[in-house]
Amino acid sequence: MYDIIVVGAGPAGLTAALYARRAEKSVLVIEKDTFGGQITHSPRVENYPGFLVMSGNELADKLIEQVMTQGAEIDLDKVTGIEGEPGCYTVACESGKRHDAKSVIIASGSHHRQLGIEGENNFVGEGISYCAVCDGAFYKGKCVAVIGGGNSALQDAVLLSESCESVTVVQNLAYLTGESSLVKILEGRNNVSFIYSSVVKDIISKDGVFSGIAIENTESGIKQTLDFDGMFVAIGQVPENEPFRSVTELNDYGYIRSGESCVPEGAKAGIFVAGDCRTKSVRQVTTATADGAVAALAACRFIDSL
Repeated sequence: MYDIIVVGAGPAGLTAALYARRAEKSVLVIEKDTFGGQITHSPRVENYPGFLVMSGNELADKLIEQVMTQGAEIDLDKVTGIEGEPGCYTVACESGKRHDAKSVIIASGSHHRQLGIEGENNFVGEGISYCAVCDGAFYKGKCVAVIGGGNSALQDAVLLSESCESVTVVQNLAYLTGESSLVKILEGRNNVSFIYSSVVKDIISKDGVFSGIAIENTESGIKQTLDFDGMFVAIGQVPENEPFRSVTELNDYGYIRSGESCVPEGAKAGIFVAGDCRTKSVRQVTTATADGAVAALAACRFIDSL
């Protein structure tokens, strides 16, 4: 039996594993997909303390190396459920494996909802971004599109409008769904324009370089091609929490209900949550690592109390 099983090997999960190992707890990290999480999609990370610039892959590699050097075990598998009682939990995996632990930290993360159009993945980090805070500075003085009309999209547009030559908001509805205060800010900026009732149909490239998008009006069916240096997609995130519905409370969007203590609402003692999979107002790599530390220390206190 392990002391702690960490579900997810993004920055939150890896930080949790690091803190747990430094507290001399045995740790197993289970990851179903990509070690490092969403940060691996960022070609340049310039907002992580202590590093002027590095790629997301470099950060992920450093985290994984650090955790493995500390003695944590890592397994590539998909967790399908958690059962058991405080101090004796069983984590079931898609492979058929079942692992026992005194405590479990859920750090399953979330992923940005994609447009689902052909070639989208080919330009992630190379013309297409899902985080204006992370990548907006790379488009200073350039023309960009923001896809979406909710608060996240409008906040991205506000941020980008401060440094980009032009920002075009493309919304699939005939109106914006974000807060009116954000709409007023954008309407007052000369470099911001809006296109309504339109969806992105294709990505345009020249010599393999992103150069724009083709959109279609959902009411008239009229298509047009627009030139852009980059596109920011802000149509929501999808949490990875379905396997944990039976042991935690999820909100209407699928996020695990939890405050800064990283203790999920409705969960049994010994289950904790960290990172983008929980309810929170800011989802950045630094807030994910902070969650990882908080959850790990809480798990260690729980184990020591048994």
